[in-house]
Amino acid sequence: MSAVGAFLLRRRGRGWHWTDIVTWIWLISGVFLMFGPAVWLVFSSFKTPAALAEFPPSFLPYVTEQAVVPGYDKPLPLYNVTMPDGSTRVLAEVRRIGIVGQMVDPKQPGEIVKANIKDRTPVRKVEFASGNYTEPFQRFDFFLFLRNSVFVTVAATAITLLVNSMAAFALSKYQFPGRTAVMLMILATLMVPLSVIVVPLYSVIGTLNLFDSLWGVILPTVATPTGVFLLRQYMLTIPDELIDAARMDKASEWQIYWRIILPLSAPALAVLAIFSVVWRWNDFLWPLIVLSRKELYTLQVGLNVYAGELNVQWHYILAMTVVSMIPVVLIFVFLQRFITTGIAGSGLK
Repeated sequence: MSAVGAFLLRRRGRGWHWTDIVTWIWLISGVFLMFGPAVWLVFSSFKTPAALAEFPPSFLPYVTEQAVVPGYDKPLPLYNVTMPDGSTRVLAEVRRIGIVGQMVDPKQPGEIVKANIKDRTPVRKVEFASGNYTEPFQRFDFFLFLRNSVFVTVAATAITLLVNSMAAFALSKYQFPGRTAVMLMILATLMVPLSVIVVPLYSVIGTLNLFDSLWGVILPTVATPTGVFLLRQYMLTIPDELIDAARMDKASEWQIYWRIILPLSAPALAVLAIFSVVWRWNDFLWPLIVLSRKELYTLQVGLNVYAGELNVQWHYILAMTVVSMIPVVLIFVFLQRFITTGIAGSGLK
């Protein structure tokens, strides 16, 4: 810890230089800009619908305290009420008529006290609404959506690694006319957004009868120009002498690819796997187009279940958004070291 503190507090020269101050301000601002929304999302996912509707919003999940008052069926919310004589009393609200609230003392509920809503403030406490996380699993098909997303992500990532690595192997280790032109055409597709090719993809999926099928979500996205380019650049660094030696030992082209190229390309494959998991897990538009049956929804499409025409259940949406972020964050945390190794080895700067 002392080494970390010394690193964070080091500065130019003996005193504080103006560049040290600017650097600190810049770094702290970056931390707030990057992690602030994520922290806000996590805390908001524990709020009740009433707390989410408050303005101005609060950072922590506050709820209004309630008290059981004799003579009333339900617990009543508590307020600090400023009386006409300037004193403050804790009263429970029975009902509200316009800008006037009818209040009672929880200890002496027989007397009704009328108070203007401007003269009262709710008695609040921090309370985490854990039901936002448990109820979607109990009342909705969240486990089903989660299972579909896991299947789509794992299957698409595996096929993506296989297809892209085979294309990259051919473009990096085989000499044939038009190899550069093919690579340029693949890179040119990076400039084509998904919205442009949605209609052709829709026609292809319809011809193959893959509507309302998870394979209709998986197959159109397995070949990615980014993956081909990244793997090709990495495979170019593998010495051709290894392949020549394998051919002299009577190894087939498939054996060369499977036993030599793939193991040596493990760092780049790990990077592409991370990217593919993030792409497939967060994909929303294409599954929304292909899938119409609820039992086939992926996680991102399934979150739309909580958004009705007249009512949006933001507390469920925020909580399940946090749950959907956890796998991607864990994968990135445990595999982030491969990103630096793989990208550096692929020649990307």
